[in-house]
Amino acid sequence: MALEVARDKASFMLQAKSLGIPGSNTSKTSFFMAQIMLRVFAAAFTVAAICVMVTSSQSIILLGFSIRAQYSYSSAMRFLLVTDAVVCAFSALSLILVCRLSRSGSYLKSCFYLLMHDMVIMVLAVSGCAAATAVGYVSRYGEEKMGWMAICDRVGKFCNQMMIALVFSYLAFFSYFALAVMSSNKVMYQANE
Repeated sequence: MALEVARDKASFMLQAKSLGIPGSNTSKTSFFMAQIMLRVFAAAFTVAAICVMVTSSQSIILLGFSIRAQYSYSSAMRFLLVTDAVVCAFSALSLILVCRLSRSGSYLKSCFYLLMHDMVIMVLAVSGCAAATAVGYVSRYGEEKMGWMAICDRVGKFCNQMMIALVFSYLAFFSYFALAVMSSNKVMYQANE
């Protein structure tokens, strides 16, 4: 039975190649090209988030005092900046790894390592986004029961810039989420063959 299945599969692959239908090599190439593009997107999104965050600040006069809003005054925003920098660095390093793994012989092993890397980076990215989102929510809407006032009505430019940085960070997270889904799908598919 197994011999018949193998013979049928080989026959199908020969027919597919003769008809010009892409085989497993094309699938492997398109998988790694998608991996490269999503990693480039993640790196670009985090660089954009870092640039917007570092350049965001606003000063206001309140009751005769000068008050300055800056990302470095919030530990959650500093954490987001650090996580974005780590995600950016590992995205760049993983590009090299993806290029090397695409040429290696152990395809299943390569996909598994990519999956583990992508899961760790994805969790790191979402933790930075979640921390910044919580602080951003309190900054925008306040917390009446705790007595925390909203500050975004006074420093709107700063809050809007931080929102843009947060959107870029979430886009980087979604890039890694897509990478993790792709790698896990590939690992499951390859393991079943």
